[in-house]
Amino acid sequence: MGTGGWSKARLGRMHDVMARHVEEGRAPGLVTLLCRRGEVHADVIGRKALGGGEPMRRDTLFRITSMTKPVTAVAAMVLVEECRLRLDEPVDRWLPELANRRVLKRLAASLEDTVPANRPITVRDLLTFQMGFGLVMPPSGALPIEKAISGLQLSWGPPKPATPHAPDEWMRRLGTLPLMHQPGERWMYNTGSQVLGVLIARASGQPLEAFFRERIFEPLGMKDTGFTVPAEKLERLATSYMVNNETGALELHDGVQDSQWSRPPAFPDGAAGLVSTADDFLAFARMLLGNGKLGSVRLLSRPSVDAMTTDQLTPEQKVASGLVPGAWGRFGWGFGVSIVTHRDGVAAVPGRYGWDGGYGTAWANDPEEEMISILMTQRAGYPALSPVYQDFWTLAYQAIDD
Repeated sequence: MGTGGWSKARLGRMHDVMARHVEEGRAPGLVTLLCRRGEVHADVIGRKALGGGEPMRRDTLFRITSMTKPVTAVAAMVLVEECRLRLDEPVDRWLPELANRRVLKRLAASLEDTVPANRPITVRDLLTFQMGFGLVMPPSGALPIEKAISGLQLSWGPPKPATPHAPDEWMRRLGTLPLMHQPGERWMYNTGSQVLGVLIARASGQPLEAFFRERIFEPLGMKDTGFTVPAEKLERLATSYMVNNETGALELHDGVQDSQWSRPPAFPDGAAGLVSTADDFLAFARMLLGNGKLGSVRLLSRPSVDAMTTDQLTPEQKVASGLVPGAWGRFGWGFGVSIVTHRDGVAAVPGRYGWDGGYGTAWANDPEEEMISILMTQRAGYPALSPVYQDFWTLAYQAIDD
């Protein structure tokens, strides 16, 4: 047994089970990466594409979608620590489009049936998804506000197709709509990170990707992470698939040479826009597990990481804030990450924090176990509902041997 306290035999079990998922067609391929007390174990299984494509590689690029949200939260906290942003200050200075908000009297109301917002939206509201605007769960597509969002092309895909609007135009259009709920009233997914990305760019005076690269990616050595895959790296991008709900078959969702990520986006999406590798995200995860520091590089202070990884929601704010049924029974939300609050299984360890990507990726840090777990696949679909995802977490924790 090495310094990480892993069981070699149980890591072998993890390989066998994950390989069986690939053999049975649940994903064309995958990369798993575990790190405990600095000891890293990576496993690469399957192929980058269906139909006998090239073998999966440890440095394969994946669309990490909502795993972008923690990166955006870290970027915002960098500006908070520099006092260029303040957590409880209204965002109106940088985002005048969100000043003087109106709020729907009820979610199904017409866009004109509104009342004034009780207070301005703050930076904290964006970080904790309490700005009063976000994805309707479950989506119906029939509400006036949902139709307006679709008509304005504010949130087209999950995340493909992408919105065609540049950040300023996107914000202008968002500013024409009322909020769905009062600021601070409840958790609503996704839009907070999109708005936060615009806020970071304006407050820093840099495009969002430039700020990410200068302040996060380059200091941490994340050389393959960004909103666009350069031409010389496209051959490392995995093909993305989505399940046909009627047949259960995997169907092409986003290719490689014609990928949405093969060209710079009009709107750099702070909620779901990044592409990365398992090792790049490991560097990001190690920084957070190191209380904001990786090697000699400190991005954040320990108190800032503590704030990010502490449940910021009250029970009242979680009511009717659905994501998946029963999710809030053992989870909370900090700044861009979910936090396990109650143990109810092998892998549900209180204090574990992280987030998933809807295109088949997942990450969590467990401070108590000094452990990082990363799963990368190219099968789209919320991973918590996937047996690949569920088995990955069980297998990661069953491999601990101390």
